Parts: sequence; C-alpha cells; structure tokens
Amino acid sequence: VLKELGCKSAMVIHSNDGLDELTISGLNKITHLKPDGNISSFDLVASDLGLESQPSETITGGSISKNLQILREILSGKSSNLLSNTVVLNAAAAMATIDGNIKNKIDEARTVLLSGAALNTLDKLVTISQKLSSNT
Repeated sequence: VLKELGCKSAMVIHSNDGLDELTISGLNKITHLKPDGNISSFDLVASDLGLESQPSETITGGSISKNLQILREILSGKSSNLLSNTVVLNAAAAMATIDGNIKNKIDEARTVLLSGAALNTLDKLVTISQKLSSNT
C-alpha cells in the first residue's frame, strides 16, 4: 500500500508484545519497502543485535512529566541501557530505511544519543515550535 501511495522507503513494524514500536522484549516483525522498490519481510530480536533483552513491563512510562524526564535523560545519554536500548533500536531502524541494515546503524544511533546531539535537536524543535505558536 505504501509503495502504491508513492512512498519511496518505509518499515512497517509489529512487535509481538503489542507495543507500537520495535521492542527489546521479544520478536519484532518488519516489512521493509526499500528505496529500490523491493519489499522484504523479516523477524528481528534485539538480542540478535547485541542489545540486552528485557520484559516490556520494565520500560513502561508514567505521567507526562515523568515521561518527559525519562525522554530528556535518554536523549542526553544519561539513562540506563535498559531504556536507551529501545530508543537505539528504533532510531537504528529509522536510519536503516535508507540502506536496510539495522545492525549497522546500532552504533551510530547510540553515538548520537551519547553525544547529546539528539537532545540538542529536540531543544531546537521545541524552540521553533514555541516561536511558531506565539506567532499565531
């Protein structure tokens, strides 16, 4: 369907634990529309990529303020591997929509988190969003 709608590259993801993202807690099913138009489907388990597996209950959020605190800790590289591994896995998948190799993007995604670049990008987005909303 995405290909028919003109999408050039995408991943459709289903995690067996019911989360709406790739998970480190079990099996993920991925269908990848590659830039060359080919479509492939495969299963992915985070531990196969060197990421520690954890039950999904250990990564659930809480209140809005608690979730914001957790997000800022993850994006600044100051959170536990347990939380950051989920973000690393999903970031690697997003980057891999171009070349299709999630495993090769794990280190790059982790480097971005540890460098603080992800938090800087979020802060810039917040600033721009606030400026735009004050102009309306």
